[in-house]
Amino acid sequence: MVFAQILPPLQHALSTDRPPLTGKQWHQPKSAFRPNAGFGSYEKRAEERKSLAAVKAKEKEMKDEKEAARQRLIQAIKDKRAGKAERERYQKMEETMHRKRVERLKRREKRNKMLKS
Repeated sequence: MVFAQILPPLQHALSTDRPPLTGKQWHQPKSAFRPNAGFGSYEKRAEERKSLAAVKAKEKEMKDEKEAARQRLIQAIKDKRAGKAERERYQKMEETMHRKRVERLKRREKRNKMLKS
């Protein structure tokens, strides 16, 4: 019986539709500020999203093509440099082999000179 006398005034004090009993400054509850709310239809927003997605897909495709072209160019440059390095290596080997042969011939000529004299 005591609880029944206490609860109704307590529930009345806890409700938010009236000012607090303490005398503090009190304002009406505010809703969120949404200036564009209710001006456009869902179909219009969905269409805008679809067109934006199409634009983004096209941009991504263009970027991928550009990146692929860049990678092809980089790969071509790497292949060209590797070929050049290999050609230089072979050229150096040919020079080395040629020089050795020339040195061998010089030694042979010296031996022949020594024998003839």
